[in-house]
Amino acid sequence: MSNDVLTNQARAETDRESRLPEVWASAAAQKLPRYTSYPTARAFAPMDDRGRSEFDATLGRDRPDHRLSAYVHVPFCQRLCWYCGCHTSVVHDYARVAAFHRTILKEVDLWADRLGEHAGLAHLHFGGGSPNALAPEDLIQLIDRLSDRLSLRPGAEVAVELDPALMSTDFAQAAGAAGVTRASLGVQTFDPDVQALINRVQPYERVAQAVSDLRAAGVSAINFDLMYGLPGQSPDIVADTAEQALTLRPDRLAVFGYAHVPWMKKHQAMIRDRDLADVAARWEQAAAMDAVLVEAGYVRIGLDHYARPDDALALAARGGYLRRNFQGYTDDPADVLVPVGPSSIGRFEGGYVQNAVAQNVWRDAMADGRLPVGRQLVLSAGDRLRADIIERLMCDLQVDVGAICQSHGLDGRALDAELANVVALSRLGLCEVQDRVLRVPEPARRLMRVVAACFDADTDLQGAVAV
Repeated sequence: MSNDVLTNQARAETDRESRLPEVWASAAAQKLPRYTSYPTARAFAPMDDRGRSEFDATLGRDRPDHRLSAYVHVPFCQRLCWYCGCHTSVVHDYARVAAFHRTILKEVDLWADRLGEHAGLAHLHFGGGSPNALAPEDLIQLIDRLSDRLSLRPGAEVAVELDPALMSTDFAQAAGAAGVTRASLGVQTFDPDVQALINRVQPYERVAQAVSDLRAAGVSAINFDLMYGLPGQSPDIVADTAEQALTLRPDRLAVFGYAHVPWMKKHQAMIRDRDLADVAARWEQAAAMDAVLVEAGYVRIGLDHYARPDDALALAARGGYLRRNFQGYTDDPADVLVPVGPSSIGRFEGGYVQNAVAQNVWRDAMADGRLPVGRQLVLSAGDRLRADIIERLMCDLQVDVGAICQSHGLDGRALDAELANVVALSRLGLCEVQDRVLRVPEPARRLMRVVAACFDADTDLQGAVAV
């Protein structure tokens, strides 16, 4: 058999694997949470006076051996990307950002004064918005304040999300001087036509310069965010973006599917429905990007992350201690997540809290000397059980449901009703079930959320389990 015939057969096999199987079409069309937490943020409720009093009382009860993680939300950008789903606003002068910076320093002090004894800050993550909306000297001062007041631990990871098109050499040098260890660049796509359709123009050369500046400043770990399902994308276009990204040697990549929700994010109305791919075409785009990254030696991590085999995230996945939080997949070991900045979400022993989303409400709380928490979710025993099962499934692609039930002091059969839906999904090939141990096979990895949703008390699968 000739080499040409063999090559054509290989291409045909790859083409078949890239297509969405018809029996999975209903499942793939489901609008499901990403399960960065359980219960999801939509279950949060406004915090009343009683809830605030109870939360205040719990703050001083943190254990001395509890490690902290902090998420800092910088709600500003210098441009509005039409695909964006973040809490952010566009600023054209620095006065608003400078006022924000002064206020967030006060918030750091408030948290430091109110937290009980703890084991220090193990992970610090800046998101947005675009944290590089901060002036370089303000970034340094904010990191120094967090490090000092929350006792940054030796070897802690300090990660910053960045808009590469607006990166300056001065900011990169400030990040290095402040101790930033990891930078995550929102690349999304390198295709100029797609960039124009989403109002995020940033040539390859600009991204390459940002990466070079960061590495020269000592920020050695580089992440990229890429997207599929954007207007004008095709399998060839997303594959080309992945190939260009690999020339810059990122340590990790997150590959997200665009969520078109113009009824929630009004600016997304600038993206025309007719320019968006359908479910089957989105699947082919995700498969095309996956093929490029796996062929280059990157390891699949959970639902949508990729990492070099020696990266800490890949090691966590192999070691069984991969975690999932509001920033995605992580090896963050912290027991407590401290929210800093408007809309930021935190986790404490009793459950979740979220800071006020509106900047004026957040700012007024600081002026009154109050923590700016505005919503909360107190976790029940059932919530904790389901959260453990969903997290392990999302991280490991398998979970022993019976064993986790028993670890929570319940009969191993406690979730057999939920497992009935899982068994129905297994007949579609989305998972395998044996003795209450379920596993998501590799071809169904991108549909693991459908399996996870079987354990979500608040989600209706809307016919996805029909066979």
